[in-house]
Amino acid sequence: MRSTSAATALAVMFSSVALGVAAAGTASAASAVVTSPGGLVVDDALRRVFVSDQADGQILAADYNGTLVAQASGLDNAADLAVSDDGATLYAALPTSHEIVALNAADLQVKARYPVATNTGPRHVAFAGGKVWFSYGDQWDGDLGSVDPAVDPTTGADPVALTQLPTEGTGIGLWGQALLDTDPLRPGLLAVGETGDSTGTEGVLDVSGGTPKVIAWNDNSYELNDGLGDIDLVAGNDQLLVNGTDRHAWANGNLTKAGAYPGGQLADVGRSGLIAQVTGTKVAIYRPDATRPVRTYSTGTQPAADVTWAGDSSRVFALVAGSAGWTVKALTDPNLNVPTLTVNAPATATRAKTLTVTGKLSATVPLPAGARLSVTRTDLESPSGKALPAVTVKADGTYSFTNTPPAGGKVTYTVKYAGDATHTTVTASDSVEVSRASTSLSLNNNGKLYNYGTDVKFTAHLGTTYKNRSVSIYADPFGSDKPKKLIKTGNVNADGNISAVVDMTRDTKVTAVFSGDARYKPKTVASTAYARVRISTAVSKHYKTAKIGSTSYYWFHKNTDPLLTTTMTYYPGRQQRFDLEVYYQGTWYSADSQYFSLGSNGKSAITLEAAGESGIRARIRSVYVNGSSGDTVNSTTYGAWKYLYFSN
Repeated sequence: MRSTSAATALAVMFSSVALGVAAAGTASAASAVVTSPGGLVVDDALRRVFVSDQADGQILAADYNGTLVAQASGLDNAADLAVSDDGATLYAALPTSHEIVALNAADLQVKARYPVATNTGPRHVAFAGGKVWFSYGDQWDGDLGSVDPAVDPTTGADPVALTQLPTEGTGIGLWGQALLDTDPLRPGLLAVGETGDSTGTEGVLDVSGGTPKVIAWNDNSYELNDGLGDIDLVAGNDQLLVNGTDRHAWANGNLTKAGAYPGGQLADVGRSGLIAQVTGTKVAIYRPDATRPVRTYSTGTQPAADVTWAGDSSRVFALVAGSAGWTVKALTDPNLNVPTLTVNAPATATRAKTLTVTGKLSATVPLPAGARLSVTRTDLESPSGKALPAVTVKADGTYSFTNTPPAGGKVTYTVKYAGDATHTTVTASDSVEVSRASTSLSLNNNGKLYNYGTDVKFTAHLGTTYKNRSVSIYADPFGSDKPKKLIKTGNVNADGNISAVVDMTRDTKVTAVFSGDARYKPKTVASTAYARVRISTAVSKHYKTAKIGSTSYYWFHKNTDPLLTTTMTYYPGRQQRFDLEVYYQGTWYSADSQYFSLGSNGKSAITLEAAGESGIRARIRSVYVNGSSGDTVNSTTYGAWKYLYFSN
């Protein structure tokens, strides 16, 4: 049973929004998109959902999981849909080409086309009494027609019959193309709702025989409604549900008000009698004549465009707007109320001391007396959870229990109600930070400076712990090109020590990490050690080496330019600082200091202009300066002085 009006009515409002077919909460294996939804119907026999696309002339079929299984095109302006009682045939109204088309529901192949002799419609369709019923006409001369699939047109008989609206008991007839609804549990009945004016004519017809007969009819202006946007036959009761809210009972040919659900816009009535009502941006499920919903689903930022029940009442399909457009979303377990469960644990607690956890279980549908809750504690000692004694809910829905946490750190108490015949499962949890003792952790070599390439042993020392004696040591060399790396992990020795060797080619931050255990907090300590660069300077073009005093000099003729080649540990963009000093009257004086780039091989060759006179003493050195030599990955390093003497 379904309401045929919603998709058409809201398609006008949301015609620019695309529709995708998807399962509830998951993406379809194959996604289908339509630009203007026309009709929505469920085939119980095949367990499929059909949706039509007016703008693109398509009909899409998805299974109950939302996966696209079939698609038909070339159905211009496909509007409302209906399924035969056996589920084998899908019928679609095509108002542009003025026909009813029959498709094989299994593969959406066209089986037959039934032309309708009208200039307006057909628009709405329903299947009852073995026939397809459709509405057609404009606001001045709306009427009812039928297609009898049992009639073979090749015999000369016409399966299409027009002007089927009874003239007796229907007043002046219908304005416009009426909304139609049927119910497989009420075979032969057809609900009719006028759309052509605001007075809202509505009625019930018996279409089980050769010609329709009036069961009940009301065309008194504004007596029952202020205009119709949705109409449904109510399962198990002689009632109509109008606009998703008002119940109108029929008896002795008349319709009268019989109560209402809280305000909604449209609805569908399941075979179980449950109501799926679109109310704002929610879909609410009501039991017959109830005033509080059994369950409520959110539809996002916009109202659902249509809803329809699965035949077994296991789910409701709602046409919901999402980021990709309108989607057919399966709302599961609609007959089960969703309880509310709270858990309140203290924010902090002391390990091995008793604490109290409280909470409440409540629902809009009464819970069974003595409902029991399962409780699980998850902590560092029991990461997979440890079951605690079950808790019984009091008459007012509250509960409490005490526990003594054996482990410190984050302790989570998870409480679960397993559900019952009328309620879903519900789970809630809360965490408490339980105290842990502190331990000591140290790491040597902080602040020490080493020559380039020295293998340095870093030793971490761990104090008292409970069970965990593992420490991890990480090395993080300076420079973004070398990430932090785990170099050692394992249990400390009997003295509480664990060591790892670092090749000191750069300044390096070394970190020791104790991850903690059930009784002792995690701890992290760090040491930063520093590494010089490797520097050497080669001197060439001299004619000899000899000492002046106790110092060895490279001897150059006074007009020979010394070639000084520096080799330094390479790093992208690195420069060496070249220092020059001259000796005069017993003192060395700075003559120049410049930076020169290193080649990718780490070399920098400099020609020193000759003195041009004899008796000149000079010295040179190469220096890496942290921060000034183009990077900060090593510590400032001074090369050795090289001494030069210029003679005749």
